[in-house]
Amino acid sequence: MKLFVGLGNPGAGYAKNRHNIGFMAMDRIAEDHGFGPWKSKFQGEVTEGRLGNDKILLLKPGTFMNRSGQSVQAAMQFYKLEPADVVVFHDELDLAPGKCRVKQGGGHAGHNGLRSIHGHIGEAYGRVRLGIGHPGHKDKVAGYVLHDFAKAEEDWLDDLLRGISDGAAHLADGDTGKFMNAVALRVAPPRSSTSPAKAEKADVPKPEPKPEAAPEPDTRNPLQKLVDRFR
Repeated sequence: MKLFVGLGNPGAGYAKNRHNIGFMAMDRIAEDHGFGPWKSKFQGEVTEGRLGNDKILLLKPGTFMNRSGQSVQAAMQFYKLEPADVVVFHDELDLAPGKCRVKQGGGHAGHNGLRSIHGHIGEAYGRVRLGIGHPGHKDKVAGYVLHDFAKAEEDWLDDLLRGISDGAAHLADGDTGKFMNAVALRVAPPRSSTSPAKAEKADVPKPEPKPEAAPEPDTRNPLQKLVDRFR
């Protein structure tokens, strides 16, 4: 079994916050892959299902962000999981909006949710870092992450979440390359080698060549033709 954890804060008032993009990822995976109903357990909400051949538990801690580790640890202990079985999905200020990166182990970079998880299970778990961009100054960070995504951000956010869901089975199998490819196909789909303008031009038939004009009739008399030959 693998444990996928989305970080966020519980309650309707936080549901659309940038800080809750981890919760959003869990909801998208659960909906797209036919997981069971969410249930209250492990100081949070959980649902079980399958991604490919892997049994997966999705967890949204209900302890608020800075105590997320309590919920993660409780689920791990119940299912006898190791940190390597855990993947945490979280917002990332140091990535541009819509960017996604996968990381195994390492520091928490000041993220309160990761800091709490570090304190309870160590640092050897996996992370999916979901870029939300940076407000530009550290004093603005708290208000920025606890603010809803703007209307203008909805398109890239939807593409990112759909890409995560598309690649979730690959991530469960440990194939981060295929997971990242699935995300990329949503957030940056390849362009066609033929632009619409070129395609339209290609469909327009070329005009028929104009017929050559008939030669003018020769009205010279035989003597004039002979003289012209020796000019």
